[in-house]
Amino acid sequence: MLRPDRMISREEVEKAIFHGEVIEDYPEDPRGHSCLMCYYEPPNRPIHVVCAPKVEYLAIITTYIPDPAEWSPDFKRRL
Repeated sequence: MLRPDRMISREEVEKAIFHGEVIEDYPEDPRGHSCLMCYYEPPNRPIHVVCAPKVEYLAIITTYIPDPAEWSPDFKRRL
């Protein structure tokens, strides 16, 4: 909350879900099948969303702005 530049809007999360790409799949996650999605459309900032499809809804586990030092330039592969 102290860093407004790091806050992620609902609109950004929706874009990641509807227009993003699954970049990692976690079928054996103890919490249930989940995946990591990436949405990056320059000049916008990249957004990662970890979500889990459920029968009646899509659970959003977390969302964050990936660290460029840990990801490829397109933010789709870990370094």
